[in-house]
Amino acid sequence: MKKIKLNRVSALFFSLTMAASVAQASDIGNPDLEVLKNLYPGKTYSPYAQRSFPNHVYWGETHLHTGLSLDAGLFGNILGHEEAYRFARGEEIVSSTGLPAKLGRPLDWIVITDHSDMMGIANDIQEGAPNIMANPKGKEWAEGFQKGGDAAGEAAFDLITHFSQMTVPEELVEQYSPGSPVYNNLWDHITKTADAYYEPGRFTTLIGFEWTSVPKGFNLHRNVILRDAGDRARQVIPLTTMPPIGTQDPLDLYQWLDDYESKTGGQALAIAHNGNLSNGWMFPLKDTYAGGKVDKNYVELRAKWEPLYEVTQIKGDGETHPFLSPNDEFADYETLDKGNLDLTELKKNEMLQREYAREALKNGLVLEKKFGTNPYKFGMVGATDSHTALSTAEEENFFGKSTSAEPSKKRIQHPFVASKLGAIEGYELAAAGYQGVWASENTREAIFDAMERKETYATTGPRIMVRFFGGWNYTDDDLRSRAPAFRGYEKGVPMGGDLPAATGDAPTFMVYALRDSVGANLDRLQIVKGWMDGKGKTHEKVYDVAWSDNREPDSSGKLPPVGNTVDVEAANWTNTIGASELATVWTDPDFNPEHDAFYYARVIEIPTPRWILYDKVRFGATIPEGAKLIHQERAYTSPIWYKP
Repeated sequence: MKKIKLNRVSALFFSLTMAASVAQASDIGNPDLEVLKNLYPGKTYSPYAQRSFPNHVYWGETHLHTGLSLDAGLFGNILGHEEAYRFARGEEIVSSTGLPAKLGRPLDWIVITDHSDMMGIANDIQEGAPNIMANPKGKEWAEGFQKGGDAAGEAAFDLITHFSQMTVPEELVEQYSPGSPVYNNLWDHITKTADAYYEPGRFTTLIGFEWTSVPKGFNLHRNVILRDAGDRARQVIPLTTMPPIGTQDPLDLYQWLDDYESKTGGQALAIAHNGNLSNGWMFPLKDTYAGGKVDKNYVELRAKWEPLYEVTQIKGDGETHPFLSPNDEFADYETLDKGNLDLTELKKNEMLQREYAREALKNGLVLEKKFGTNPYKFGMVGATDSHTALSTAEEENFFGKSTSAEPSKKRIQHPFVASKLGAIEGYELAAAGYQGVWASENTREAIFDAMERKETYATTGPRIMVRFFGGWNYTDDDLRSRAPAFRGYEKGVPMGGDLPAATGDAPTFMVYALRDSVGANLDRLQIVKGWMDGKGKTHEKVYDVAWSDNREPDSSGKLPPVGNTVDVEAANWTNTIGASELATVWTDPDFNPEHDAFYYARVIEIPTPRWILYDKVRFGATIPEGAKLIHQERAYTSPIWYKP
């Protein structure tokens, strides 16, 4: 199989070749239609005119918390939605700990998703409001917060534990639930602020919230995203999880989404996240944690309302796990697998298959065979889940999970969660991630519609540009262009789509990746395939399809490592290895037309420093034994599916 591996030299070559062709055509006078047809893939002279496919990637995220979230506020976050929006669009602000903060490059869009439960209570605990002090448990939290330091942290974690175990005093729940004056005023403020910061074409703010289902510490959170402006959002109140009016059952969330669309005429979707902390409940196969069954109703509703999954974020990467993918040398990446969210239950290996994205995609094929609908037919997104109001996924500019973990010499030693069963250490958290959206314009409608059709992809932070198309007759010639998308859409489907009816013996895939303009070179392009055989058993395989530096696979087919240029003493690296661009057209060599399958692309960077190495160099921070200093960041595209 021929591979096209692009770098700066070859990119220049393609550009010059096109320029020379145009010059030659001009030399012969007015070119006729046949000449133009060969030169330009579009229907007009201008290849950019009269085209309708998405032509820009817009960067953002769907998961950020401000001080209005009960946990973020108790951790010390004093920033609100205004500061979060200003930061995301590129302004310098002051963090909650007094540090100047600014993104290296602005984001194009963002969704602030404060926890819908008990919004505003953190502010009142901080201030020691009379209603808080009148409740014994509320008074305990307020006094702990006012002491500061470890006492404040302990108070925050205690509240989170009570929330996850559903033991928050009922009177406090009622005071900060939808229908209360405090809550309704906050929702009004949230929606109006989002509208105020929305600048179509420049900066997009989508309205959303997090439905924080966490029964017994099992992370089953969903972020709800609305396509609409505040006038529609204000016709409803967010769904919560705490009794007496809340619910932990996702079927109730799906009903809320349906009710929203019916009442307002708007559109909504939900995105699940952190299956790695669900202890086997995020992607159920038989029973749901809420006491329900994975039946025809469940799979149809989940498929309808959850088109995306948050595959990478601060609380670990969720693509796959080395136990599930022992033959995948890149499977053990930012793995966080000790237990559930509050570490009240430790992890067991049998839980893992119901926690990770790749395995869920495989199990979705099985459930589709059984029920006629694939509930896990989702696209890939990345987000931060930052609780600082600062959407930072840059390793050298990482402001941590919470205010207590903003840059300092000691933050590496500060555990994220600690219990009698163990701890999730601060240095185990990841500076991740962002979401790339292929859309025609930077508007609420275009960004949301791209998410609905799954034309999105996740990165662990770098702004890698990736195109991924599937069809039946792509050829290497389709890549001999600086705009491969023309042929991509013409001959097949983009990421998130279903392969069209077969017109060849095996599907072909066109994948193209361009490194982050200020980031690291690329190590390799991979295509991950999952399939179900005729006996209903699932399989997976990772194919190296394009790579840098003229490496050759060994006799077993294994590609040698790309190398490592990281200077540990300086927290730096050089792009003297790897490629700025990689591209190929790949045909599945193991295709069986009788087997249901999916394919997605994974782009791997060369090694670069993790955020803790920057802390070591800048602060002289002590690095715990076993902490990873170097990693290979990556991108995950949404899959393309095949059905016989």
